[in-house]
Amino acid sequence: MRPTARRIPAALLAAGVMLLSACSSNTSLSTAGTGSAAPDAATSGGAFPASATSRDTPFNAFGSIPDPTEGARKIIENPTIADVMMTGTLPEMTLGRPDAPVTIVQYASLTCPHCRAFHRETFPEFKRTYIDTGKVHFIMREFPIGKQSGNATIALRCAPPDKYFTLYGKFMEQQPAWVSQEVRLDPIFAVATQVGMTRAQFESCLENQAMIDGLKWVKERGRTLGVIGTPNFFVQGKLVKKTLTMSDLRELVEPLLSAPRAASAAQ
Repeated sequence: MRPTARRIPAALLAAGVMLLSACSSNTSLSTAGTGSAAPDAATSGGAFPASATSRDTPFNAFGSIPDPTEGARKIIENPTIADVMMTGTLPEMTLGRPDAPVTIVQYASLTCPHCRAFHRETFPEFKRTYIDTGKVHFIMREFPIGKQSGNATIALRCAPPDKYFTLYGKFMEQQPAWVSQEVRLDPIFAVATQVGMTRAQFESCLENQAMIDGLKWVKERGRTLGVIGTPNFFVQGKLVKKTLTMSDLRELVEPLLSAPRAASAAQ
């Protein structure tokens, strides 16, 4: 049976964001600019400068992709695994066996303290127990919240694929050093240099409109699937809106591992 879709007025969606206990997505994503974080472009129509060297040419770097229903966003109710696994122009960033019996997708913002808590307190054991043993295929999807996160996310995607998760970890570990209400590119670059990124590469990344459009698609697709904050997870297609502990993961994953046929049938 095909999933049904419902349309949520933008005002109600914004109100729902504030109810989340995790990091909320009520600010837009953008590349370089100055000043404090701006309201979401979906509601403010905000446009932000492309880079530190082209401040006079505003564009909507990470604003929401327009919805044809004027002020409403289509949300897929009860998405299928096929819905969750749909991809855009950017490759998925993954760990573990693609044919693992369980797939877990995480939506994360680099500036989110709850994402940092998951990365530091839960992810190492989760990786050892489930990813490295071939039980879970893990997919990371970007859901930047705010301008500073948007810039850092662009830098993250510019890293060589084999250094993506290394740089993600460095952004998480070093959050206090680079996260700010104002857009500050130098602290972001200081983290990116730790995986060998040059200043020229960094500046070029901030101008890469094709990649920016691809990241916009990833976030907007997440919203369509019901993601409105971070961290959010899809565990074998089931959306979980909380910062998962190792106990939570065992409770979610173990039944799927003990019933592989049922898990396979769900796909």
